[in-house]
Amino acid sequence: MGQVLSCAPESGRAGDGNDLELRPNFVVILADDLGWNDVGYHGGEYSTPQIDRLAKKSALMEHFYVQPLCSPTRAAFLTGRYPIRYGLQSCALRPWANAGLALSEETLADALRELGYKTAIVGKWHLGHFEPEYLPTRRGFDHQYGSFNGGVNYVSHERLGKLDWHRDDQPLKEEGYATSLIAREASRIIRTHDFDRPLFLYVPFTAVHSPRSAPAQLVKRFANFEPEARRVYAAMIASLDRGVGDILSALDSADVRENTLVLFGSDNGGAPGMGDNAPLRGFKGDLGEGGVRTSWIASWPGTIPSGSVVDEPMHVVDLFPTFVQLAGGSARSDRLDGFDVFGVMRGESARASDELLLYSGPRGGALRIGRHKLIVENRRGVDEPIIKLFDLSADPNEALNLADTRASDVDRMRARLDDWSNQAVAPIQVAATRPEDFVPPEIWGQR
Repeated sequence: MGQVLSCAPESGRAGDGNDLELRPNFVVILADDLGWNDVGYHGGEYSTPQIDRLAKKSALMEHFYVQPLCSPTRAAFLTGRYPIRYGLQSCALRPWANAGLALSEETLADALRELGYKTAIVGKWHLGHFEPEYLPTRRGFDHQYGSFNGGVNYVSHERLGKLDWHRDDQPLKEEGYATSLIAREASRIIRTHDFDRPLFLYVPFTAVHSPRSAPAQLVKRFANFEPEARRVYAAMIASLDRGVGDILSALDSADVRENTLVLFGSDNGGAPGMGDNAPLRGFKGDLGEGGVRTSWIASWPGTIPSGSVVDEPMHVVDLFPTFVQLAGGSARSDRLDGFDVFGVMRGESARASDELLLYSGPRGGALRIGRHKLIVENRRGVDEPIIKLFDLSADPNEALNLADTRASDVDRMRARLDDWSNQAVAPIQVAATRPEDFVPPEIWGQR
């Protein structure tokens, strides 16, 4: 691929002279559409004891930013580059999309495998399946398990009535609730892996994305929630929480917890009608904090301070260079948009740039620079965009629009947003509704 300059894996963590197997393992657990206030440690009403237990022993990254939709966030994580670079800035890939993460993009799995890591994805891919070249095992993953689409049925494992459940990109028919199966497979990989070779395990759960579905016995535990939809949602969160606990237990059983960087977070804010993002403004798909700022935790016992809170802003694009540096490689800053933020996670330094691009596309854009956040909204039928400026240090919930009183800040940030927009490639266009002539394949990922 040639996009990342990777050092040969002759040593342990960058510069420490250890053997290959002593370099950190990486386990990234990604929830789908989990709201800011859907976790107990943020004071939410849903019970998440396993996630809360992890939070107490970790660093809470309270200003961690993602994209407002699922496919763009996944792409940003796996490339270290903003989705404007390859056309995924506005598109959650639909089942009928003849598109995916551009094949010219090197993935984090590619880079870490080059550095000697075993790579595995367990859960939802959502970055293209219309041709074999776009499937996970062609994008750097040694092992794959789960679904290619979003919105897969939790029990039948179907999308639009056709099977979307796979192992190593081949169809797999099995019974079970998707969240439990994903946790079981991730735990199995950890327990059977030979840690003489470091592991990169990416676990993008399908939970708590629609369709609403949970085992009946689990739903009964939440009889105090009304209406029934909330009982089901509470059960979905509980199943996700249990899965997180199972994965952490597997790391403990394998006796590798102290040499493993574990990240837990959500791909975007909670969805309207399901997730709770209070007190943040907005939901999934919005440019408010409730859409692009989500609950993230970084855990590495003995290395990342336990019980710490990190208020320094970070972005999901930062994880690519951070992991590559920790793995003993060297990430090219002239191509990547992210920065090595390991020192930020440890509370030792600030991010190398205080500018984060939150969105740039047909709907407008959002940019954070330091304490200020600019939102430019293009609305259908309205000639002039709606401009919003917030001071997130004084107003983290975006209650007071300062655009009319801070003209110089607006002009400065709009100029930077225009710079980013001018670098963007044309966004991939995918119909929001199923085309009348689209016939799903009998098995997703196969023609």
